[in-house]
Amino acid sequence: MGWNTITTVRASALLEGVSSGAYMYFVHSYAAVPEPGDTVAMTTYGEDLAAAVERGTVMGTQFHPEKSGAAGLRVYANFVSMCAAPVPAQRAG
Repeated sequence: MGWNTITTVRASALLEGVSSGAYMYFVHSYAAVPEPGDTVAMTTYGEDLAAAVERGTVMGTQFHPEKSGAAGLRVYANFVSMCAAPVPAQRAG
């Protein structure tokens, strides 16, 4: 719990513009164990843990963006931009 850095492990729409090494604020003492390949950022608390995950339009963070200063606000801005983007038309099957 508290401030810790994240290390990006792959490109992420959610973390676009957030530097690897940015400090984020973690509040929980538990950790999610995502499917392989879904982790987009890691943090270390005695062991490596998933800090952010992304698969398609499903995303989540272990840290609290609203408590994470400018980097956290960038995460929210990215999310809002994704929500505001036009949805491509689906073709009938």
